[in-house]
Parts: sequence; structure tokens; C-alpha cells
Amino acid sequence: MKQGDLVVRKSYGGDVLFRVEAILTQSALLKGTDYRLLADAPLPDLSTVSDPESTRAAQQVRIKVKDSLEKMNTLKQRMAVSANERMRPQTDASYFEMPGRVLHLDGDNNYLKKSMQLYGTMGVPAQGLYLHESQMADVLYRLLPQTRPDIVVITGHDGVLKHRTQSEVYNLTNYKNSQNFVNAVRVARQYEKNRDGLIVVAGACQSHFEALLQAGSNFASSPGRILIHALDPVYIAIKASLTPIRDTINLPEVIHGTISGIDGVGGIESLGRFRVGLPKPKIT
Repeated sequence: MKQGDLVVRKSYGGDVLFRVEAILTQSALLKGTDYRLLADAPLPDLSTVSDPESTRAAQQVRIKVKDSLEKMNTLKQRMAVSANERMRPQTDASYFEMPGRVLHLDGDNNYLKKSMQLYGTMGVPAQGLYLHESQMADVLYRLLPQTRPDIVVITGHDGVLKHRTQSEVYNLTNYKNSQNFVNAVRVARQYEKNRDGLIVVAGACQSHFEALLQAGSNFASSPGRILIHALDPVYIAIKASLTPIRDTINLPEVIHGTISGIDGVGGIESLGRFRVGLPKPKIT
């Protein structure tokens, strides 16, 4: 077994597909390939996977991803129709669209690439940056005044420690990266205190949902301390970007549209960031 191998954990019934991030003395550091989970496991507990698409876990994820992508496309089409209906009866001039701009910080480079591809497919302007979760607060402090986004995504890998009591689930020290995410959210809120002025989406698998909301997130994971899919924060950011600024983002719709659902992601009422304008600029 070596770094980069695809593996599953025998003790968990092979429920999640991981990539070996590093080999330690008698254990391995693991990162989920579909879920934003950071874990470690003894080497004897790991089994290598030669064909990841053949695993039951991967097949179930693909079905959920397909359903979520279909909902995104439906949203995009609905927003286009809505904008057309609002503008056409009032003017013959061509209008233009301004989706909300996203700044996406990600602790996983592979997930970042997938996220940026999806933003592009959906026509959402986005800037992405790969960096360790512990660096996100400092980088945001410098980047926010420069980029001035409408939406910030703060994500990567996380996980709640196994060896703790149920009462300790609300202690930030029992999470692998939740404190880093909280620090980054606080920086974002220092920059823009109005939750409708800057929409913050934060967290990863099993993250401390309550702490992230209290720090200032509009949307966060994970109310049920479950695994969330790599694209769940992206789905929420796209929904925020394409919802008209005069409308509240439909909470049940956006949460149930994610792959992990209401136990994976929650949030508060927030206005969308999509605008239309007149007249359409002439390209010279």
C-alpha cells in the first residue's frame, strides 16, 4: 500500500472510498474521494480498491450526484425564464445578467477542480484557491478586499473524533478542522457584517454546524454530524448566485437539493445575489 492508493475501511464495511494521503508508522491518513472526510485508520483495516466504480458506495453516490445536477440545471433554466418574464414586458432593450460572484477556498485540490468545473458549467463566475484549512482565515483577510465576492465558500476536509462522549460533540477541540473553518468565517464577518451583503457557506464532513452558524455563516455543515458530498457547498453557492437579489433563497429547496440533505447541510434565510441590468453593454 502506498500514497495515492484507493482504499476502503473493513471495519466500516467499505462505506466510503478514500485516497491514501500519507502512510504513517502503523496507520494511514485518508481523504474521502467523494465525501469531505478526513480520517485515519490502521493499515490492516484497509483494503485497496482497483475498480472504484464497482463499489456499492460509489454507485450510490453517482445516483445522488446525478439527481443533484439535474436540480441545478432546472434551477438555471427557471432563473433564465424568470429574468425574461420580468424584463420583456417592460422594455424591448436587451438586458444582461449578473450572477453572484463566488470566492471558493478548498482544502482539497481535486475537489477544487471539480467545483470550478461545475461553476463554469452553470455560468457562475468563481475564483478558486487550494490551501490548507489552517491558512484560510489569513488568506481571506487579504483576499476579501481585493476580490469583493458576493459569496464565499470555506470548505475542505473535517471529521469528529471517534473517541469522545456524546456530550463532547459540541466541543470544537473534538473536530479536525471545524476551528479553522470558524476562524475563517469570523474573518469574513469582520469584512462584511451583513449576512445578505456576503453569503458565507462553510464546513465539510461532520463539521460543527452550530459553531459555524454562530460565527456568521449563512449555510453550514453538518447538523447531523454526517458525511457531506464534495459538491454540496458548491450546490448551495450556485443556488445563492442564481437566486434574484430581491428573493429569499428557498431553504427547503436548496437543502433538499444537496446530495447529503438536511442532516448534512443547514442554514438561515438569506437573499439571493443574482441581478439583471439594462441595457446590455455593447462589445467593441
